[in-house]
Amino acid sequence: MNSLAFPGCTSPLTPASTAPGPHPLPSPRIKIRCPRLEDAAHHHLRARSSSRTRIVAMAPALPVSPKEALPSPLTSASEPPPLFDGTTRLYVAYHCPFAQRAWIARNYKGLQDKIKIVAIDLADRPAWYKEKVYPENKVPSLEHNNQVKGESLDLVKYFDSNFEGPSLLPEDPAKKQFAEELLAYTDAFNKALYSSLLSKEDVSEETVAALDKIEDALGKFNEGPFFLGQFSLVDIAYVPFIERFQIFYSNIKNYDITKGRPNLQKFIEEVNKIDAYTQTKLDPQFLLEQTKKRLGIA
Repeated sequence: MNSLAFPGCTSPLTPASTAPGPHPLPSPRIKIRCPRLEDAAHHHLRARSSSRTRIVAMAPALPVSPKEALPSPLTSASEPPPLFDGTTRLYVAYHCPFAQRAWIARNYKGLQDKIKIVAIDLADRPAWYKEKVYPENKVPSLEHNNQVKGESLDLVKYFDSNFEGPSLLPEDPAKKQFAEELLAYTDAFNKALYSSLLSKEDVSEETVAALDKIEDALGKFNEGPFFLGQFSLVDIAYVPFIERFQIFYSNIKNYDITKGRPNLQKFIEEVNKIDAYTQTKLDPQFLLEQTKKRLGIA
């Protein structure tokens, strides 16, 4: 992945502007099963009408898993955890979409009790992280069985192959082949979408084509709203970026990435019903403000 798109995750030299703001942890608001702002406003209005209505309006569509207590990010002043003591640790930055991939996979597999989250402040990284944990000095990384592994897509596959829990890949050979094609396309998709954000011009044809390609991919299997029919590692690979691009394009380019793309709209709606994902989401306003700073937009 080109390091320009999300430099806080991939580059050892992270601008201070990519550091989390005063609220780096996932917002409690992410539990609302309502990805669209107009729907959220509707719920808010209903909630004000009466106490009885408030209970109905705020009830989740599906059972919600208990909220995980997340640790504060470790800084250059933080002592390291007891490294290589047999504890499996997933090192993340809460605002990093690459780390979010591994985090979602860990949650979906039900590994919260087996894999401990360790958050790193990318703008003030502990020296010991590079020296003793991961020489690449980026996130995510996984400390497991006295070894450290990295690269987000590799970690998602590693979780699926080495830990118990629901499978992240179907047995169907055609779906497996399509999964590999889509995983290979992730970098090109992110580059195409990010390029228009950097430009002062309108949304480029390259960006539109990339979004249309995703729309078509979501329609290949008519078995559900996800890329392979059921939720899989492909959805995990794309959703952190689709989440961000929907926010960024709406606010920066006044462009709705779901307009004329019903498959993408349905995908976003349905993935927001999956706790493993929603519990990793950040406040959209926080993500938008950080990106505007990085792009030099007032």
